[in-house]
Amino acid sequence: MKLANKVALITGAGSGMGKSAALIFAAEGAKVAAVDINEGQVKETAAEITKKGGNAIALRADVSKSEDVKRMVDDTVAKFGGLNIVYNNAGIEGESNFISNMTEEQFDRVIAINLRGVFLGMKYALPHLIKAGGGSIINQASIAGLIAVRGGAGYSAAKAGVIALTRVGALEYGRYNIRVNAICPGAIETPMAQRIRQGQPPNPKAIQRISVLGRMAEAEEIAKVALFLASDDSSFATGAPFIIDGGWTIM
Repeated sequence: MKLANKVALITGAGSGMGKSAALIFAAEGAKVAAVDINEGQVKETAAEITKKGGNAIALRADVSKSEDVKRMVDDTVAKFGGLNIVYNNAGIEGESNFISNMTEEQFDRVIAINLRGVFLGMKYALPHLIKAGGGSIINQASIAGLIAVRGGAGYSAAKAGVIALTRVGALEYGRYNIRVNAICPGAIETPMAQRIRQGQPPNPKAIQRISVLGRMAEAEEIAKVALFLASDDSSFATGAPFIIDGGWTIM
């Protein structure tokens, strides 16, 4: 097993890529602290892991709040005795508006969850990873942090910030054997994508414009990249944005 005897904390684990990662990490031997603002959903994730013979706890936290993030990290360490892997996955799409029409509240909310939440996850986890002798931090960025997305000023700014945080974290903590990487997904079939489409099925013509493979990815495909970054298979990878976008950024 790739993650045997490891403790992994995953935010946004109630659905989508976070839930898929929680299931895959547990199947590979990790003890999983599944975290989400939706307590009911994350309890279902933990229950599914337990039913399959894995070891998991469910924790509710708002990653934009310092006290919540500190508590989720402390509770994980108290339950499992340490921390080795952190997947800062929680995020929201925010509201779409051109810059001059975007309210400060709309901008600030996306920054608080998608960027501040990653910063807080790193801030409170890093001392425990140092104590453990090293570990892996995986931050959920997006290709929106690399290219322009109309109507997504807050989202793009946050995701670009996540990539920058990832690089700084890798630079500062490599001496402690801590690797920090980011995943930059493209079009992924998740509840977030379904909300953006307002419940409508994917538009084949739209997909052709954002994927040379002619399809959206499944959440499990991103979770497998997270597994690679969490495991020793990626032992020399740090400070890098891993672009998993079906070719969107080359079109």
